Amino acid sequence: MNAQMVLTMGQEALFTLLLISSPVLGVVLVVGLVVSLFQAITQVNEATLTFIPKLVAAVVVFAMAGPWMLTLLVDYIRRTIESIPASLI
Repeated sequence: MNAQMVLTMGQEALFTLLLISSPVLGVVLVVGLVVSLFQAITQVNEATLTFIPKLVAAVVVFAMAGPWMLTLLVDYIRRTIESIPASLI
């Protein structure tokens, strides 16, 4: 295994991580912004008001994008495992 192969595997891992986490993080970010704006307008400072909508949004995103995320992760793991014999040569 040479340095180029290690760097390529690391780059693929980071890119896969970015693709898998971006739907959840994006939706939770938008929901948090909307809830914060609502709290600022109404001056309601309730701790659960920020937590519960983010949790519900994350669960909904996992339910909708979960199969795609799992497929992406399985494909990455399959490619990584299949590249093991090539790295031993």
